[in-house]
Amino acid sequence: MIRRAFIVAVATACFTSCAPALLKLPAGPGGPAADARDALIEATTACQKITTLSAEIAASGSAGGRGLRARLLTGVARPASARIEAVAPFGAPLFIFVARANDATLLLPRDDRVLQHGRPDEVLEAVAGVPLDPIELRSTLTGCAIAPDVEGARQLGDDWRVISDGPTHIYLRRDPHAAPWRLVATVHPSTAGRAEWRAEYRDFQDGVPRTIHLAALDRQQFDLKLALSQVDINTPLGQEVFTVQIPRSAEPITLDELKDARAGVRKN
Repeated sequence: MIRRAFIVAVATACFTSCAPALLKLPAGPGGPAADARDALIEATTACQKITTLSAEIAASGSAGGRGLRARLLTGVARPASARIEAVAPFGAPLFIFVARANDATLLLPRDDRVLQHGRPDEVLEAVAGVPLDPIELRSTLTGCAIAPDVEGARQLGDDWRVISDGPTHIYLRRDPHAAPWRLVATVHPSTAGRAEWRAEYRDFQDGVPRTIHLAALDRQQFDLKLALSQVDINTPLGQEVFTVQIPRSAEPITLDELKDARAGVRKN
């Protein structure tokens, strides 16, 4: 049976926090946005140039209705590689997650357990509640679009544009009116078994956000603030970054065991 230590430390360390308020996104059908392409280029030129990003992330908020606080060493690289290491105040990391394309590994060093060849979005969802594959993680951390369709873009007032990006919708805003366009939110609609959730972006530096708010429509599922520091952009990350050495003694853990561990902590 998996020890609760890693789940408690990463996903349920209780503390008092006030979740930041969500942006009030404009609603309604709107009208055609003839300037959507130019607005999108202005909002995403910086992030589209990012091939790699590494950062220390201070994560706080809640997942599964319980408080969360963690320090994550994170790296992402095009086209689809990711690494997240949840470091502890001392000793071995709480977990190490690595993924390339559709193949993910999660090592729990303190429990000597490992999950191999999982779907990245399912593994991250089991650990932290947020379903992201490596491409979506890179897009989320850089506040960028993946495959936007400007032809159907909508104008909602003078200072908002909404553009479809695959199954998601990205919201561009300028505030005040003369300011540059920014990608300030990405809304992920509900799918089979998953509720709607969004990512919001603030505190831009050189066109890239330093504060990210991830929140499910039901904020009891997850409501997380990510504060990025020590951000390093376009420094080469070798393939060794996206692999993890698995001890011979490590015992397998299943996705269902991870989910049950999180559910067990919520109930207890």
